[in-house]
Amino acid sequence: MAEQRLSFKEMCAKFDVTPRTLRYYEYIELLQPERDGRSRWYGPKEVARMTLILRGRKFGFQLEDIRQWLLIYEHDGTEAQMRAWIELADRQLVELDEQRKQLDEAIAELRDLRNQTAANLDG
Repeated sequence: MAEQRLSFKEMCAKFDVTPRTLRYYEYIELLQPERDGRSRWYGPKEVARMTLILRGRKFGFQLEDIRQWLLIYEHDGTEAQMRAWIELADRQLVELDEQRKQLDEAIAELRDLRNQTAANLDG
């Protein structure tokens, strides 16, 4: 049985991304589909990479960090990739905690200002 391959259009639909996004990921070498004339085909490896890319984006990682992390796997294997992932995740957790703190402060300040304004209207 042949490997499952997705067309460019099917890949966009599967991951709910725009053609522009998919082309950009190829341009910066996150993805390297097979080419057959003008057609692009994505095999299981590219589907797995896309899953990891989108997961990394969800967690707020920069595309360059994701690209470097994927390169580690290709050059150094799974263990090195897992070690790099832990390091990236630790840095990103600190960043997300800081963002949450700033967001909590902004929410509290906005809520106070809103409540003061409402009290002034009622008073």
